[in-house]
Amino acid sequence: MTDPKNAQPENQPELTEQDLRFTRRMIDTSIKLAAIFIVLIWCSAILRPFILLILWGGIIAIALYPFFAKVSNVLGGKPKLAALIIALLGLALLVVPTINISASTIDSAQSVSESIKEGTFKVPQPTDAVKSWPLVGEKVYQIWGHASTNFEEFVVEHSEAFKTLTEALFSTITGIGATVLQFIVSLLIAAVMLVNHEKCLYGSRLVFNRIMAENGEAAIQDSVATIRSVAQGILGIAVIQALLAGIGMFIAGIPGAGIWALLVLILAIVQLPPLLVLGPIAAYYFSITSTTPATIFLIWALLVSFSDAVLKPMLLGRGIDIPMLVILLGAIGGMLLSGIIGLFVGAVVLSIGYKLTMYWLQHSTVQIEKPYVD
Repeated sequence: MTDPKNAQPENQPELTEQDLRFTRRMIDTSIKLAAIFIVLIWCSAILRPFILLILWGGIIAIALYPFFAKVSNVLGGKPKLAALIIALLGLALLVVPTINISASTIDSAQSVSESIKEGTFKVPQPTDAVKSWPLVGEKVYQIWGHASTNFEEFVVEHSEAFKTLTEALFSTITGIGATVLQFIVSLLIAAVMLVNHEKCLYGSRLVFNRIMAENGEAAIQDSVATIRSVAQGILGIAVIQALLAGIGMFIAGIPGAGIWALLVLILAIVQLPPLLVLGPIAAYYFSITSTTPATIFLIWALLVSFSDAVLKPMLLGRGIDIPMLVILLGAIGGMLLSGIIGLFVGAVVLSIGYKLTMYWLQHSTVQIEKPYVD
């Protein structure tokens, strides 16, 4: 008699050798894919702290490559020396203004703190011109007048606001220091990429040609042009305006010049006029000093604010049409995601994504006729 436990159902087919081989291949493939995904996830976790720095270093390298090539030719074909010179120049442009502006901000804060403790700190009386400021003139005049009449009582009444402001100020200064350090590391990464530019270009070609097939080379050229256009025409102008604004405020002795210069930088990147920051500062300067230096500072603020009209034709790349909304969203989104350095990287990365998307759509195999508009 047949054991009922070992009996096969009449309608259940037996596995063939081919089915068994297919099952083994599926299991083998699944294990390999799982191993690959584990390695990729592990590598991405290791590189995550450096991805933003590498991206920014690559953007700097691409933007500075024409200058690097010229310097290398002048030096007789010495790329390492050219990269070293560019790195040293970049460090000087980063470190020296940062030290000066930070020292000025700290000295101003210490001076104000000491004068408050000694009871000698005085807030100047607001002028009648403050009342004429749109929307906030009357309110600012009342608060300013109260502070100038009895500053100690004003501080006691607004102690929580002063505490919050002080914490925010020190947090901002700490953040600026960390951002400068990130920029220094990215600049060193860019110098290494410039020295090895042929290998970097070869690797980029492999990736683009693998993803976009016959359109890979054109996509690389479009991406490089976009990076140089945004980096020079948008970010470069913003940095120049922030530096000029910071120099003017530093010479004028404006308290917290570094913080205001950072705000000018953010406004310039998101395509808003720096006069939104420099205008109120100029009005404040008129209230604490004589007419001549205040007028000179106002003229300087106007020149800084409208300097982009002269700089854009000089620095903006030709044939690159990036909507300002894309740059605005990239800058703000990048800053919310990754801080100040994300302000720069976000604008460039979103611009590249926009250009590549438009390139892919325009080179689609299916041609769509434009709608007829009467």
